[in-house]
Amino acid sequence: MNVHAVMVEKAGGGALMSGFHGMFSVGGFVGAGGMALLLWLGLSPLMASGLAALLVAALLLLAGPHLLRAPEAGERGALFVLPHGAVIFIGVLCFIVFLVEGAILDWSALFLTATRGLDASQGGFGYAAFAIAMTCGRLTGDRIVRRFGAKRVLLLGGLCAAGGFFVAISVPNAGVALAGFVLIGLGASNIVPILFSAAGNHGAMPASLAIAAITTIGYAGILAGPALIGFVAHASSLSIAFGGLGCALLLVASSAYLGVARN
Repeated sequence: MNVHAVMVEKAGGGALMSGFHGMFSVGGFVGAGGMALLLWLGLSPLMASGLAALLVAALLLLAGPHLLRAPEAGERGALFVLPHGAVIFIGVLCFIVFLVEGAILDWSALFLTATRGLDASQGGFGYAAFAIAMTCGRLTGDRIVRRFGAKRVLLLGGLCAAGGFFVAISVPNAGVALAGFVLIGLGASNIVPILFSAAGNHGAMPASLAIAAITTIGYAGILAGPALIGFVAHASSLSIAFGGLGCALLLVASSAYLGVARN
């Protein structure tokens, strides 16, 4: 998806990556709701999954002939290429943002119930607030990037997400914490799309290889993040662990001045 989005951006001459990520998020909501509906109607999990697979296969067959072809697709190259230094740096920034997403997914419920007094049945409100805010931010992100520029959106997005963590841990109130998670979702929503576009358009290596590299580094944040946050929280507290994520997001925001994103 990300490689094709870069090709579409190059062909269209404008920011489009956030919309791709936004529709990916919408697909997650629709898929979860659709499966729940099929199960509610009495279909077995196997039948419901089979229908979903058939639908995806049909959509791929319809869309496949219309996908753009990568310029380097016909060229034979090495099976493995060491990522360029700039691509690795972008990957580290993605690692931080994915680390944040993994932390909210796995630890926001415990934070709200253990430190902010919410009932266990309401613990999922934190991730829901974050996910909805992120989806809304991405669906409007292309327009925002075209108007204000990728550099400014990267800077302000990083500051907004960092501020969300500081708000959530500073005020001992569940409503304020939820507002903080909304700020995190809105701020972080367009950072990864901007970074993927930057890697795909960097020119240091083919877009497909660059995006594969930062995807590998970035998604390691989701895998390692929950354990890392748990380790820090065990040694100190969950609030301190969240504060550390806020500081890491300030580093992401400062990367706007290092030429990562160009308007």
